[in-house]
Amino acid sequence: MPKAWTRKDERQYEHIKEHLEEDGKKPDAAKEIAARTVNKQRRTEGRTPNKTTQGTGNPNRPLEERTCQELYNRARMMDIAGRSSMNKNELIAAIRAQRS
Repeated sequence: MPKAWTRKDERQYEHIKEHLEEDGKKPDAAKEIAARTVNKQRRTEGRTPNKTTQGTGNPNRPLEERTCQELYNRARMMDIAGRSSMNKNELIAAIRAQRS
């Protein structure tokens, strides 16, 4: 269990793991599912940062100042085809072309 977990997180982890094992899950699978469940709860409560941003960046900043992940998220919202293989400059060009 990670050091950042509280006692409540540890109790929740043990509770979930035990119930999964009682339901027939293998111990390794039960551990992973329990840890993912606790970590998801911590993320939704804002107690741990997300590794990647879900946002599209500050709309008052130019596209060039946004991260590639923010541009990708914007392209996804705009349903731009081929966005997953685009680099930052290509994403900027595609977003600008879509806006026009």
